[in-house]
Amino acid sequence: MNNEYEVIVIGGGPAGLTAGLYTSRARLSSLLIERGLVGGQIADAELVENFPGFPEGVSGPELGQLMNQQATKHGLNTIIAEVIGIELQGEKKVVMTTKGNFTAKAVIIASGSERRKLGIPGEEKFSGKGVSYCATCDAPFFKEKPVAVVGGGDAAITEALHLVKFVSRVIVIHRRDQLRATRILQEKAFSEPKIEFLWNTVVEEIEGEGTVKRLKLRQVITGEKSTLDVSGVFVSIGLTPGTDYLKGVLPLDAASYIITNERMGTEIPGIFAAGDIRLNSARQAITAAGDGATAAIYAEEFISQQPFTSLPSEV
Repeated sequence: MNNEYEVIVIGGGPAGLTAGLYTSRARLSSLLIERGLVGGQIADAELVENFPGFPEGVSGPELGQLMNQQATKHGLNTIIAEVIGIELQGEKKVVMTTKGNFTAKAVIIASGSERRKLGIPGEEKFSGKGVSYCATCDAPFFKEKPVAVVGGGDAAITEALHLVKFVSRVIVIHRRDQLRATRILQEKAFSEPKIEFLWNTVVEEIEGEGTVKRLKLRQVITGEKSTLDVSGVFVSIGLTPGTDYLKGVLPLDAASYIITNERMGTEIPGIFAAGDIRLNSARQAITAAGDGATAAIYAEEFISQQPFTSLPSEV
């Protein structure tokens, strides 16, 4: 495979695939680097109802596949590898990966975020043995069994609503006394007889014998301790941007998100960021796609040496 490109896109979710589509259609030699499944986190969604052009909705895997097909049709090259660093060599950007180094004139970082973990005893031990971060992936393994979902946002409630199609009951454990999910998701969850709620509660430990058997809980107001017998626990407590390899390369905010301007440009000319990985992202597939298109347009402008604003104008 060629090791030199005009544009390298890091991440194969909606932001990265859209960026790759735009740069490829602009006749820029483009490489997309994805470490897992092309499609990103949207591939975990059973049904996407809010992406324009699909009035009946579309499955997440299908949407990711369609976006990939469209970008590939216009010439986007793709490899599966993990990015471990970026170096600047004059005007060139060197993207270091587990499959070698690649250079480009412009780089668009669209590698999204990773699911946040609880960081409690038993979580790592039982990962894949009852501890899951993806209901779409693992729900069938818990047929007619009780499970818990930890979290109270859109992702957590979406997971719970998907799980009721398979399991005997879902207990949503949330550290606050009300959900953060959108109103329509709340209405669906509250009207679902299989979903129960444990408010003001946190999980302190996951126990089992080979697989998950129970959770140790603490009521955050009273301090009361209890246990909950479940066969699985789905953790959905937010996201952490995958920017460890960028520390010392790009300015990041306190939560490690990439700081950009309205053109998706970073402080370093020729390096752009799009989607969930950037500060103030709306974290929606459609806005990620918009970010990717914007980044690609200004990456093309940068490469053609047209006027370019590199510093963030407002954060």
